[in-house]
Amino acid sequence: MNRIEGVILDWAGTAVDFGCFAPVNVFVDIFKNAGIEVTMDEARAPMGMLKIDHIRAMLSMPRVSALWEAKYGEAYQEQDVQRLYAEFEPALMASLSEYTDPIPGVIETVEALKSQGLKIGSTTGYTSIMMEVVVSNARQKGYSPDVYFTPDDTHSKGRPYPYMIYRNMEFLQLSASWKVVKVGDTVSDVKEGVNAGVWSVGVVIGSSEMGLSLDEFQALSESEREAAIAKAEQTFIRNGADFTIHTMSELPQLIDNINGMLSEGKRPGMQP
Repeated sequence: MNRIEGVILDWAGTAVDFGCFAPVNVFVDIFKNAGIEVTMDEARAPMGMLKIDHIRAMLSMPRVSALWEAKYGEAYQEQDVQRLYAEFEPALMASLSEYTDPIPGVIETVEALKSQGLKIGSTTGYTSIMMEVVVSNARQKGYSPDVYFTPDDTHSKGRPYPYMIYRNMEFLQLSASWKVVKVGDTVSDVKEGVNAGVWSVGVVIGSSEMGLSLDEFQALSESEREAAIAKAEQTFIRNGADFTIHTMSELPQLIDNINGMLSEGKRPGMQP
């Protein structure tokens, strides 16, 4: 039957941790400790990747790379990546439990989808050790997907590689990629979905792409909100998203719409 069978959700910025703040401040801090001042935008740009790959991506940015060479007299080396990551992981672990609150509407949406017989998988840029903290805390607060996979389960091939999605599909016994919806809040999430051949959806409010806390978002004027939402939506679409949604509460209706498209023979990447 041509219907969506499963939904695969990202974690931070999508299901928990409104604004995806847990890792950002740590990235800024470890670079500052190394004598390099990075911006919040630079710290957020690779979000969704495996965290050590995220550090490599930041070091490869032209401005950051130039600052590194100016300070250390040579381009960064792999040993620098490893040193920064060795500082990053314990710093993140120390605060991670504080960033596990489900984003408003997520628990109700997931319950609604499960009641319709949909299976709920998940992928992440966190390691398995980090996820032990996130999963246990989120479960206590009412959020628990059917399964999760980390880059540790795919030989450290995280996003934008599609392998974590494939592991979800195998475990949940989802029969075809075009019967799967991937939802995430970063460009890396979108590309992961595109590369897996599933329906790729960017969620905007609470996303790392938007980069605002709940209080900051609520303090915006109506026109400022519209501008921030439009900017994030354009970024997702430009990077291959099939759809964008403002919040997770819109997901059940979107899945109904996708089911209609499937009945017409449409597949991911085919819609206007």
